[in-house]
Parts: sequence; structure tokens; C-alpha cells
Amino acid sequence: MPKITWIGQSAVLVEGNKTKFIIDPYITGNPDIKEGTFTPEGIDVDYILVTHGHWDHLGDTIAIAKRTKATVIAAFELIVYLQRHGIENVHPMHIGGAHRFSDDFWVKLTIAQHGSAVMNDEEGTVYTGNPVGFVVEIDGKTIYHSGDTGLFLDMQLIGELNNIDLAMIPIGDNFTMGVADGAKAVEFLKPKAVMPMHYLAWDLIKQDPNEFIKLVGDKSEVKIIQPGESLTI
Repeated sequence: MPKITWIGQSAVLVEGNKTKFIIDPYITGNPDIKEGTFTPEGIDVDYILVTHGHWDHLGDTIAIAKRTKATVIAAFELIVYLQRHGIENVHPMHIGGAHRFSDDFWVKLTIAQHGSAVMNDEEGTVYTGNPVGFVVEIDGKTIYHSGDTGLFLDMQLIGELNNIDLAMIPIGDNFTMGVADGAKAVEFLKPKAVMPMHYLAWDLIKQDPNEFIKLVGDKSEVKIIQPGESLTI
């Protein structure tokens, strides 16, 4: 039974029987994280999955990858950016592609309707290809992490092609789906359970997850957890 811990924003730590990975490891400066809980130095994983290059998703990828030698999985262009910054253990992929990394760990990239760029004072704006979502099989369970995205009709295909045990989707609005679109995404995806994310960090994206529960209704079991808490599937 994989254990999923919501670090905050879209950062999620997944621990399987043999494989441990993190998605979008935004830790430093993450307002969702309580002081003394998560630090980049405390993350020890086999893989790092990154949905896109925005700072609150790429986060501490470089620091964690250099220290742990974890393999970074991302879209090709984002991988090239990371290689230029000294990351050697990488596995580039792209939308529609899948790869089995071990008998218990399989990853497929999906579309996401968003942007992807690294923006900082030193480099300016560096575009890093297309944003993606991830469908992951671990220990016989299927997880879908949408990354930052608006609602799109092809979520129906993701739901048809995958028997999703847990979907993790943003409901913060403004930059991504809001509560109503998130509930429609659940209708398209048909997951057994859904965990909303990307809705607490700043006032601009704060939402009431109870409204999400009401709109989802009996379409799926909504798992509301706080940053730092875990669930199993």
C-alpha cells in the first residue's frame, strides 16, 4: 500500500515497498510547510518527478538530485535545462510516452494545460518545453498527478485508459482549475479517490475544500489532508 504525503502546494512524497519518489519538490520557501518539518536535506528518494519549470514546482530539484543522485524524470526540454545545471542522473520523457523503471514502478506522461519556464534574475526566462502530468503505477496502484493545469476534455481518455486509485488535482483557481472545474475533472477521470492540492499557499489561490467535496458528491471519495499529513491507497 503506497503511502502518499502531501508536503504542500503540489509537492507530494510517495513511498512504496521498494521505491520512493517525490513530485514537484518545492520545499524551500513553501508557505504550506510548517517550520521544522520538511527540508531539502531531509528528502531521500530514488526518483524526482517534475511536472514543469515554474519555481513552485521545480523547487529544490537540483539540490536534492545532486545530494541523493536520484534520477530526475521530466519532459525532455526540462531535463536538458537540468543537465546544464549539473544534474547527471536523468530520464527524459515526453507526452504520451511511458517507461517501466522496475517491476513495481511505471511512469507515463500526460498533457497539462499550463506553461513551463524557469524565471530568475541570473538567466531571465528560460522556456522548458511543455508542462506535463504523470500517471504512475507503484506497487500495483495507479496514481495520477495532473501538475498545474486547466480543465481539458482529454481527461476522459486518461480516465478510460487508466484505473486510477488516486488522482491529485489542483483546485486553487487563477493559475489552474478552480473548485468547479476540479469537480468536473473528477467526473472525467473517474478515480476511486481524489486529493485536492495547490489551494492553500497564498491568498490568491485559497479555496474551501468542503466546497469541492460538495461538488464532487458521490463521483469519488475526496481525501482532504493537510500539508505534512499522509494517506495510503
